[in-house]
Amino acid sequence: MWDKEYDREEYIYGKLPNDFLKSHFDSLPKGKVLLLAEGEGRNTVFLAKLGYSVTAVDISSVGLKKTEKLAKENNVTIETICADLEVFDLGEDKWDGIVSIYCHLPPTLRQDLYNRIQLALKPSGVFLLEGYRPEQLGYKTGGPPVASMMISKEILVKELPRLSFSHLETLNREVNEGINHNGVGAVIQAIGSLK
Repeated sequence: MWDKEYDREEYIYGKLPNDFLKSHFDSLPKGKVLLLAEGEGRNTVFLAKLGYSVTAVDISSVGLKKTEKLAKENNVTIETICADLEVFDLGEDKWDGIVSIYCHLPPTLRQDLYNRIQLALKPSGVFLLEGYRPEQLGYKTGGPPVASMMISKEILVKELPRLSFSHLETLNREVNEGINHNGVGAVIQAIGSLK
């Protein structure tokens, strides 16, 4: 599905970074950062330009080729890994930061991934997330078509018990990120570090 979605000249989420990441990147310790379901690489390239050592993981080889092309255009070095998050090994005590921008998964897979994220972060590591809340279904401006794949404060607190959140906010905001995220969105934003 995603290979077909990304198989066009246009960057469907644009080439500019996500607004929340752009405003809060300094919450991430300088070092190794993993970006989940990174697609065409706009956030990876943004962090690489700021001096982070970045790794983008995505299920789509087509999206990651566009990530590598965007990195070349911006003269930065990145790593890409084509893998399904269901089986991807995040490692343990490995990442200074993990970024999840609109990474929506079925509940069982999400819970498993969140468990692995908590193990994969270094003691001072930070998890930064923006995603859609179930209320997004009423806006129809992006995101998955089912509420079970959306995220809420309650889900994050319950499924990431080892994290202490310095930022955990729900809001409706204008999301203008390419053709696939366009218009008012019901989002949740979170920044958490290991307790």
